[in-house]
Amino acid sequence: MSRAGHGHAHGLVAPEIRRSRAGLRAVAASLAVLGVTAAIQAAIYVAVGSVALLADLVHNVGDALTAVPVGAAFLLRRARAERWAGYAVVLAILASALFALVESVRRLVDPQELSFLGALAVAGLVGFLGNEIAARIRLRAGRRLSSAALVADGNHARVDGFVSLGVVASAGAAALGLTLADPIIGLAITAVILRITLQSWRTVRAAGPGVPQGMR
Repeated sequence: MSRAGHGHAHGLVAPEIRRSRAGLRAVAASLAVLGVTAAIQAAIYVAVGSVALLADLVHNVGDALTAVPVGAAFLLRRARAERWAGYAVVLAILASALFALVESVRRLVDPQELSFLGALAVAGLVGFLGNEIAARIRLRAGRRLSSAALVADGNHARVDGFVSLGVVASAGAAALGLTLADPIIGLAITAVILRITLQSWRTVRAAGPGVPQGMR
């Protein structure tokens, strides 16, 4: 019997498997970075008890959790699963925006004086660096693999990096005695998150026909 008729298509399967593994590696690496980031921020939050830091921590944990649907999509190796994972990431970004909006308005109505400003600023810098590293891992892999889901997830990580910089800015403003600067910065962050939500939605929506054949 001819070996050509043994029913396997190694030349077609191999690229699909390589793409799946590359996507999973990127997701796992970014998840590890964000896990370390969240752990450091959680330790500082226990010591400081800052509501601003708590909000940033929630953002970072939410960003880490978006790795679950994206990783599942690569594991299943299906274009439709990957696209829906992209939409799940967009919803996560939108949820971050709504959370930031509610917290900013609440603090605008009921300003809170921040304490332990040095530790708060360090936690914000840690959040920014962790998210930026995760964003670069996801965006680089997403563009290389033509994955709209990974690109959207990378944008989400970058959004949370901006949130962390907002925490640093709030700490600096509080040091100057500008109590209302914290909620105003929060509203500015919300506007950035909403903008990237729209950009990510457009990216995922436009990527449907362009997904590599191996993911069909």
